[in-house]
Amino acid sequence: MIQRPTDLYAPIRNRLLDALPTIEYERLLPNLEEVPLAYNTILYDVGDTLTHVYFPNDGIISLLLTDQVETLEVGIVGREGMAGLPLFMGVKTSRVRSLVQPSGTAMRMKADDLKNECRRGGVLAGLLLRFSYSMMLQVWQSATCYRRHTIEERIIRRLLMTNDRMETNDFEMTQRFLSSVVGVRREAINKVAINLKREGLIDYSHGFIEIIDRPGLEAAACECYPVIRDDEASSQISRQFEPS
Repeated sequence: MIQRPTDLYAPIRNRLLDALPTIEYERLLPNLEEVPLAYNTILYDVGDTLTHVYFPNDGIISLLLTDQVETLEVGIVGREGMAGLPLFMGVKTSRVRSLVQPSGTAMRMKADDLKNECRRGGVLAGLLLRFSYSMMLQVWQSATCYRRHTIEERIIRRLLMTNDRMETNDFEMTQRFLSSVVGVRREAINKVAINLKREGLIDYSHGFIEIIDRPGLEAAACECYPVIRDDEASSQISRQFEPS
């Protein structure tokens, strides 16, 4: 069910929206609707016209490059950002597949409403500029990771990034999907999962993964993960103080 928020003082779970001054958030509120992000739903496919943007409250939207041969993840968006960023840059057509993995909810806004707000030159446009850089860094670092690091390190990076955005240690994620994330066969994913489980770092069952030892995973991660994590942390801006 779609829910339209009405309470200005209700908790704001998306960090971009939470960083807006109250006057800007109040102006946006009538144009926001809360929608479910159902597991494995394709929000946009390659070639689709971008009619909406999504500010996740929880859950993750995976950005996938696809062709007739393979699928490869190039970035993810959680509650730190917005899916549909090309619209902010003047591009109306999706060049990636946007897939929900894992599920959650998001605040959805029509494309025209986003454009109108950004034309005002307020805080939202500046936040989206900074988020655009974070997404570029994520793509660059992911490309480096695919080239330089082991399958296990690439899987650990994705698990930690998921944990950061979901703020739960237990989430939906299949080995089949992980194989598309890191660009290898499912058999290789299964081998890594068995090793991580044997070492007491994770557990997995029936399409769910549970992180058991977060510090242990961080110790085993490649340098790509802290680069992405630290940039995201430095870009977070709390809601601006406003005199009463």
